[in-house]
Amino acid sequence: MLRRILWLLTAFPAAALLITLAVANRHSVRLVLDPFRPETPVLSVVLPFYGFLFGALLVGVVLGGAATWLSQSRWRRTARIRTGEAKRWQGEADRLTRERDAEVSGRAKALSAPAKRDAA
Repeated sequence: MLRRILWLLTAFPAAALLITLAVANRHSVRLVLDPFRPETPVLSVVLPFYGFLFGALLVGVVLGGAATWLSQSRWRRTARIRTGEAKRWQGEADRLTRERDAEVSGRAKALSAPAKRDAA
Protein backbone atom coordinates (compact mmCIF):
# COMPACT_ATOMS: atom_id res chain seq x y z
CA MET A 1 0.00 0.00 0.00
CA LEU A 2 2.82 2.38 0.89
CA ARG A 3 4.52 1.57 -2.39
CA ARG A 4 1.42 2.54 -4.33
CA ILE A 5 1.05 5.81 -2.43
CA LEU A 6 4.69 6.69 -3.13
CA TRP A 7 4.24 5.87 -6.78
CA LEU A 8 1.17 8.11 -7.01
CA LEU A 9 2.95 10.92 -5.15
CA THR A 10 5.72 10.86 -7.76
CA ALA A 11 3.66 10.05 -10.87
CA PHE A 12 1.11 12.84 -10.58
CA PRO A 13 3.63 15.69 -10.20
CA ALA A 14 5.73 14.24 -13.03
CA ALA A 15 2.65 14.02 -15.27
CA ALA A 16 1.64 17.58 -14.36
CA LEU A 17 5.16 18.80 -15.18
CA LEU A 18 5.19 17.03 -18.55
CA ILE A 19 1.75 18.36 -19.46
CA THR A 20 2.81 21.88 -18.47
CA LEU A 21 5.95 21.59 -20.62
CA ALA A 22 3.88 20.30 -23.54
CA VAL A 23 1.45 23.21 -23.35
CA ALA A 24 4.22 25.80 -22.95
CA ASN A 25 6.41 24.41 -25.76
CA ARG A 26 4.09 24.04 -28.72
CA HIS A 27 6.32 25.80 -31.23
CA SER A 28 8.00 23.74 -33.93
CA VAL A 29 11.64 22.77 -33.62
CA ARG A 30 13.84 21.34 -36.33
CA LEU A 31 16.07 18.43 -35.39
CA VAL A 32 18.95 18.19 -37.87
CA LEU A 33 20.38 14.70 -38.26
CA ASP A 34 23.09 15.67 -40.77
CA PRO A 35 26.23 16.87 -38.95
CA PHE A 36 28.14 17.70 -42.15
CA ARG A 37 25.68 20.17 -43.71
CA PRO A 38 23.51 21.65 -40.97
CA GLU A 39 22.35 24.57 -43.15
CA THR A 40 20.96 22.25 -45.88
CA PRO A 41 20.42 18.93 -44.13
CA VAL A 42 19.49 15.73 -45.89
CA LEU A 43 17.96 14.33 -42.72
CA SER A 44 15.87 16.55 -40.51
CA VAL A 45 12.66 16.31 -38.52
CA VAL A 46 10.34 19.19 -37.66
CA LEU A 47 8.07 18.53 -34.68
CA PRO A 48 6.64 20.50 -31.78
CA PHE A 49 9.15 20.59 -28.94
CA TYR A 50 6.91 18.49 -26.69
CA GLY A 51 7.08 15.77 -29.33
CA PHE A 52 10.81 15.54 -28.79
CA LEU A 53 10.31 15.58 -25.01
CA PHE A 54 7.77 12.76 -25.10
CA GLY A 55 9.88 10.88 -27.65
CA ALA A 56 12.92 11.08 -25.38
CA LEU A 57 10.79 9.90 -22.45
CA LEU A 58 9.46 6.99 -24.48
CA VAL A 59 12.94 5.99 -25.67
CA GLY A 60 14.19 6.16 -22.07
CA VAL A 61 11.38 3.95 -20.79
CA VAL A 62 11.91 1.39 -23.57
CA LEU A 63 15.70 1.31 -23.10
CA GLY A 64 15.35 1.08 -19.31
CA GLY A 65 12.84 -1.75 -19.60
CA ALA A 66 15.04 -3.61 -22.07
CA ALA A 67 18.10 -3.20 -19.83
CA THR A 68 16.16 -4.47 -16.82
CA TRP A 69 14.74 -7.40 -18.77
CA LEU A 70 18.19 -8.38 -20.05
CA SER A 71 19.79 -8.05 -16.62
CA GLN A 72 17.17 -10.38 -15.11
CA SER A 73 17.69 -13.16 -17.65
CA ARG A 74 19.82 -15.14 -15.17
CA TRP A 75 16.95 -15.20 -12.66
CA ARG A 76 14.38 -16.16 -15.28
CA ARG A 77 16.61 -19.05 -16.43
CA THR A 78 17.05 -20.23 -12.83
CA ALA A 79 13.29 -20.04 -12.25
CA ARG A 80 12.63 -22.02 -15.43
CA ILE A 81 15.12 -24.73 -14.39
CA ARG A 82 13.75 -24.94 -10.86
CA THR A 83 10.18 -25.12 -12.15
CA GLY A 84 11.14 -28.09 -14.33
CA GLU A 85 12.82 -29.77 -11.37
CA ALA A 86 9.79 -29.15 -9.17
CA LYS A 87 7.47 -30.66 -11.79
CA ARG A 88 9.75 -33.67 -12.16
CA TRP A 89 9.90 -34.25 -8.39
CA GLN A 90 6.13 -33.77 -8.10
CA GLY A 91 5.62 -36.40 -10.80
CA GLU A 92 7.97 -38.76 -8.97
CA ALA A 93 6.08 -38.20 -5.71
CA ASP A 94 2.74 -38.84 -7.44
CA ARG A 95 4.08 -42.06 -9.00
CA LEU A 96 5.39 -43.30 -5.66
CA THR A 97 2.08 -42.45 -3.97
CA ARG A 98 0.16 -44.44 -6.60
CA GLU A 99 2.52 -47.40 -6.21
CA ARG A 100 2.19 -47.30 -2.40
CA ASP A 101 -1.60 -47.07 -2.58
CA ALA A 102 -1.74 -49.98 -5.02
CA GLU A 103 0.53 -52.06 -2.74
CA VAL A 104 -1.50 -51.21 0.37
CA SER A 105 -4.81 -52.02 -1.31
CA GLY A 106 -3.31 -55.28 -2.67
CA ARG A 107 -2.24 -56.29 0.86
CA ALA A 108 -5.64 -55.39 2.26
CA LYS A 109 -7.36 -57.57 -0.34
CA ALA A 110 -4.93 -60.42 0.32
CA LEU A 111 -5.53 -60.21 4.08
CA SER A 112 -9.32 -60.02 3.78
CA ALA A 113 -9.63 -62.89 1.29
CA PRO A 114 -8.56 -65.72 3.71
CA ALA A 115 -10.78 -64.32 6.42
CA LYS A 116 -13.79 -64.57 4.11
CA ARG A 117 -12.91 -68.17 3.17
CA ASP A 118 -12.58 -69.19 6.84
CA ALA A 119 -15.94 -67.65 7.68
CA ALA A 120 -17.73 -69.58 4.92
